[in-house]
Amino acid sequence: MFPGPLINATTNDNIHVNVFNDLDDPLLFTWNGIQQRLNSWKDGVSGTNCPIQPGRNWTYDFQAKDQIGTFFYFPSINFLKAGEEFDLLIGDWYSNSYKDTRSRLDTADVPSPDWMLINGKGPYMNNFSKSYETFNVTQGKTYLLRISNVGTAWSINFRIQNHQIVLVETEGSYVNQIQLESLDVHIGQSYSVLVTANQNAADYYIVASPKMSNATNNNTLVGVAVLHYDNSTTLANGSLPSGPDPFDLQFSIDQAKSIRWNLTTGAARPNPQGTFNVSNVTISETFILQASTATIDGLSRYTVNNVSYLTPDTPLKLADYFANGTGVYELDAYPKNTSNVNAVRGVFVASALHKGWTEIVLKNNLDIIDSWHLDGYSFFRGSVTYRSIPN
Repeated sequence: MFPGPLINATTNDNIHVNVFNDLDDPLLFTWNGIQQRLNSWKDGVSGTNCPIQPGRNWTYDFQAKDQIGTFFYFPSINFLKAGEEFDLLIGDWYSNSYKDTRSRLDTADVPSPDWMLINGKGPYMNNFSKSYETFNVTQGKTYLLRISNVGTAWSINFRIQNHQIVLVETEGSYVNQIQLESLDVHIGQSYSVLVTANQNAADYYIVASPKMSNATNNNTLVGVAVLHYDNSTTLANGSLPSGPDPFDLQFSIDQAKSIRWNLTTGAARPNPQGTFNVSNVTISETFILQASTATIDGLSRYTVNNVSYLTPDTPLKLADYFANGTGVYELDAYPKNTSNVNAVRGVFVASALHKGWTEIVLKNNLDIIDSWHLDGYSFFRGSVTYRSIPN
């Protein structure tokens, strides 16, 4: 079943999800963007929880608290990822077995994705697609589209032929509404947009194209769905709507900088400790985390501060609880505001001051768009700078 079951929740609801693993691989679900209040025992990421072994089941219990918006859940290990409202789960897809793709991650022969799928379906009008996604609308009505990038490799640009979209929410927070021709959605991100069916009754293209790629309109890497007016007799026609230059990083940066948290909207907000004026806080410490690549033991690895993360056999939460981390990791063994002298593989665990204000500087030294995820927390970026990376 794809997408998986929809879970609707209201603040203070207690969620119980019993997951049965019928795969032949260990399985671990993460609840992307849900703030695991008070503890993170059910967060479901590598190093936090034990995986569900094949043939076993596990119940996740957590409380929805002071959040609004759209979130998606997905397997977090072993490369298993995969008026009215519409949900659009958009992501790149590999045609070969996930096990084969996973086995090649430690080699120089890492394949690129083969498809861009919308709700698990191939592009409209593509001869290789077994089915395509369509959304039925009524002329004059306004619809909420919940868009998530559930892929593993590509950021995407989302757009609808002859229609503008109004951004209203991201990652559980209302934003100041802005009208857009297209929207960049990076890996792991979720947005809610409003679309008004204000055009002539017809069918229109919905397009999700990869960033940093030369994929052409008829390529399987360009996801295409259909917006269908319920009284339409005209198929979608003409060229696909053009988006920004996929290699124009400044477009992505400028659009991200234009998104502002709406602090006046009457809705639940994660504010358990009162109101803070973030312009007057005293920074307790600064983390500088640099993403780069390095060759370690003859293999190319992604690193943070020149450390490639090594998943321990014992999850960090269990190591903390039973042995205070002893024998599993050494706290602050690697620098958190500069790069390690030598590139190594290790269990990188950094301490932060309890109840302190931590400034986190994320530096991308890669030649691709990189996404960072601070699990279990909400945050808006303080500033964005851009520099050209020479070839």
